[in-house]
Amino acid sequence: MTLREKPVSVRPDGSGTRRTGEGDPGARPFLAAVAGSACISASAVFMKLSGTNAGTAAFLRCALALLVLVPLAVREVRRVGHRPLRYQAMDIGAGVLLGIDMVFWAAAVRTVGASVATVLLNLQVVVFPLLARLVSGTRLSGRFVLMAPLMLTGVALAGGALGHPAAGSDPVAGLTFGTAAGVTYAGYLFLMRLGGGREHLVAPVCVSTAAAAVAAAVLGALWTGIDLNPGWPAWGWLLALALVGQVLAWLLITTALPRLAPQTGAALLLLQPVLAFGLGIAIGERPTPTQAGGCALVIAAVWYHSRASRGGTPKAAASRAR
Repeated sequence: MTLREKPVSVRPDGSGTRRTGEGDPGARPFLAAVAGSACISASAVFMKLSGTNAGTAAFLRCALALLVLVPLAVREVRRVGHRPLRYQAMDIGAGVLLGIDMVFWAAAVRTVGASVATVLLNLQVVVFPLLARLVSGTRLSGRFVLMAPLMLTGVALAGGALGHPAAGSDPVAGLTFGTAAGVTYAGYLFLMRLGGGREHLVAPVCVSTAAAAVAAAVLGALWTGIDLNPGWPAWGWLLALALVGQVLAWLLITTALPRLAPQTGAALLLLQPVLAFGLGIAIGERPTPTQAGGCALVIAAVWYHSRASRGGTPKAAASRAR
């Protein structure tokens, strides 16, 4: 797959059409975004089916993804030149936060299930604007003030801290791990946004993934330990997690979203928690009615937030991709 895109004409609403005139100009990016969202949605299920602990899953996910990202990044650097050092420093800092996020998120999957853990990660929709407010002084909108309490209530219900948790789950630990994952993921997105908007597409992700691998290795070794020989079928599920849930999903979404209207891209990315919830049920998870209601409340709050961000860019929508 090449990252060199064919010329597009851009409409005022941010959507684009191919100049080649081949087929429906809006169908390909739409289908690519849907496919990318489906790939991301499967990540938690792949992680759970691997049967590995949080540190092992987080570290090997990043390490295996580098097998594909490094050659692509080298090719990109040869084509467009090196990325400035100050932006590389942001990529490294973002990657450290991403590695911490992945360990906590994997721990949340093991304690509350793949479906609920993926929904809990959307807590970054609340944290990200708060970071922007603290660091750059960006004002919080009235819609955000209305959305945040609904989101937090939904997270508490989904995690089982309120209502009735699923049998065998640990709602306190799951909510703690999910919150930690959401906060660190928001920090990762914030730093990547500061260093984004330039000609490099693969290199920032490659550098941040390498830093994430190191951070996950350190945290995982200190907390859960890391098994470098998990055996089969664990290796198969971890390969799927790295190649499908991370590399392929990223390639599909980042090439598709610039060709879609911002509100279309944001709405498509809401498929992620919905599909993840369905996939979790498909592998035998059974969230309680209150947890299902909490998940629905979180998804509704994210949808409301995406509508409030109509003035944003497709890249802003991409920030919600797991």
